[in-house]
Amino acid sequence: MKLTKISALCLAASTLFTASSAMAWESGDHSTSASVALGTDYMWRGASQSQNNAAISGSFDYAHASGFYAGTWASNVDFNSSASAEVDLYAGFGSEFGETGIGYDVSVLRYIYPTDATLNWNEYLASLSYSYFTVGIGYSADVFNTEETGVYYSLGFDYDLPMDVALSAGVGYYDFNKAVWGAGNPDSAVDYHIGVSKEMAGFGFDLTYIDSDKDAGQLYGKSATDGRVVFTISKSM
Repeated sequence: MKLTKISALCLAASTLFTASSAMAWESGDHSTSASVALGTDYMWRGASQSQNNAAISGSFDYAHASGFYAGTWASNVDFNSSASAEVDLYAGFGSEFGETGIGYDVSVLRYIYPTDATLNWNEYLASLSYSYFTVGIGYSADVFNTEETGVYYSLGFDYDLPMDVALSAGVGYYDFNKAVWGAGNPDSAVDYHIGVSKEMAGFGFDLTYIDSDKDAGQLYGKSATDGRVVFTISKSM
């Protein structure tokens, strides 16, 4: 059942401010963690997934010392359809090439919309990181459950500023098979973001500016891709 915006915000706020770090667990090579977050919007690759409204999300993750991990993440969504929630299931492996300082990560992700299974689809992701930079690629042969190909390329930059403030910036390029959106529409979109975050009093605070190019506006809708600042407060457990 889809929660109203007010009741959902009250539930998430209650969860945030009563959360206990006891939910985190570690034993030998195994560990688990969880998080909950409130944001002014749910932006994904430059487009709002919540009709420019507030979003509530949460995650639960398992990790092994070998580098294997698995987890789930969920949020409310609003596509003007029967879909009201997104649940992501993922598993992957991350480590480093010897002592080179070059990290790698490979994973598989399943996007699930419990009240509208016609939107479900899979994606395979890989990334390399070194120093302040991360490059990534996401590939799907069934992007948005269209049975067509979509490839997302990303470049990220992360840098620690004074006073324990973290700076994060990035750009993404989505390359679609022309059949995904149909004749006369763009077959690619660009998004970018820059923001700062800080941990304080046991909570995470993030302020990020997100924008997209005009092709993204044509594909996803101008109101969903207009430049905006998104504020998020989160609690890790």
